[in-house]
Amino acid sequence: MNRRDRPRVIANFAITADGKVSTRAHTPAAFTSPHDKRRLLEIRAQGDAVLVGRNTVATDAMSLTLRDRTLRAKRRAKGLPAEPLRVILSARGDLDPAWKVFQSPGARRIVFSTFQMPDATRGALLPLCDLHLLDAETIPLEDVLSALRGIYGVRTLVCEGGPTLFRGLVEIDALDVLYLTAAPRIFGGAAAPTLTGTNPDFLASIHRFQLESLRQHGDECYLRYRALRP
Repeated sequence: MNRRDRPRVIANFAITADGKVSTRAHTPAAFTSPHDKRRLLEIRAQGDAVLVGRNTVATDAMSLTLRDRTLRAKRRAKGLPAEPLRVILSARGDLDPAWKVFQSPGARRIVFSTFQMPDATRGALLPLCDLHLLDAETIPLEDVLSALRGIYGVRTLVCEGGPTLFRGLVEIDALDVLYLTAAPRIFGGAAAPTLTGTNPDFLASIHRFQLESLRQHGDECYLRYRALRP
C-alpha cells in the first residue's frame, strides 16, 4: 500500500517478559503501572484517530477518550481537536451500543464492519457513529486506512490493539512506529496471545525495526521502534 494514501500508523502495546499481551482468558490488560497508563494517553494524544478491534473494546471496557486536561490543551494549541477520532473494527458487527465507548461523550466514533452486522445492531448504532459496512468476509485494512485518510483527513493513526489487528497491519506493511512497554510479569501458556496473537503461522516476510529510544521507569522499560524500509 502506498504510504501517501494512508495515515502514519503508530501501535502501542504492553508485553510481559515472555512476550504476552494478555492472559489465555484474554483478561483486561492491567499488568502495567499507573505511569504506563499515563504514557498510553500521551501516545494516544499524538493521533488524529485511535484504532481498536472489537474484542479489545469489549474486554477492556474502553471509552477511547482523552480526558486529561493538559493533553487536550496541548492538542488545541496545535490547532487539533481536543480528542482523536475513535475508530472500531468488527467484521461480524457484534457490537453492543451499551458499551462504554458508545455511551461516553467525546470525539466522533467511526465503525467499520461488514454486511454480516445484524440489522438490529445496525439500526441501534446509526445514531451513535459513522457506520461503514463493507461487502467482505473480513475487513480489508487497506480500505480502512484509505478511508480514514481520504474521508476524515487522518494523518496519524494510533492502534491500541488487539494482536489480530496488529498482525494485519504488519502483514500489509502499514506499521511505522511501535511503542512497547516491557513489564516484569510472566504469564506463560501457548493460548496467551503474543504481539501477533495466537496464530502459529509465520508472517509472509520479516519486518525489521530500529530501536529509537529506551527508557526505564521503576520496573518497566519503555521502548520506541521505527520501521525500516528500503
